Amino acid sequence: MDQEILYRDAGPDDIAALSALGRSSFFDAFGHLYSSADLNLFLETAYSPAKIASELANPDRLYRLAEFGGALVGYCKLNLKTGFADDLNADMDGRKIIDLSQLYVRSDATGKGIGDALAHWAIDVANSRGCDDVFLSVYSENYGAHRFYQRLGFAKYADTYFMVGNHRDDEYLFRLALTA
Repeated sequence: MDQEILYRDAGPDDIAALSALGRSSFFDAFGHLYSSADLNLFLETAYSPAKIASELANPDRLYRLAEFGGALVGYCKLNLKTGFADDLNADMDGRKIIDLSQLYVRSDATGKGIGDALAHWAIDVANSRGCDDVFLSVYSENYGAHRFYQRLGFAKYADTYFMVGNHRDDEYLFRLALTA
């Protein structure tokens, strides 16, 4: 990648590319873990163009894109939360948090600093919005992701779970405390 990577906010014209990259990234990393029925149900629900359009219209959802040569090579999705974070299965004790709910980089673009840049953007957004914490959940056996987030200062906070169709995955809730 000799050209520069462009980082920008997502808009309605990015829905199809976000849907495609979300599906392919999840499938490439985790598709082997699930039955086709569970995987297809999850992919159709989580990455449908209608769901992404709805999220882009929600002011509490933020997407940051990484493009190279006019193609989407990565993205980060944030959710603003206060109190109980249903999708994290955790009580936040009224703290204002950002849930870093997706950070995907196309497999042929890994190792270029894209994930690091997107994660730092998420932390900067959390700080600029006066958040107390950044939370994320990581598959319990995704050791590379554990190391990546720990390098950024995140630490395991709790055990949690994530549903893929009717399949329950054991996950870890990681936290980066921004305030005491």
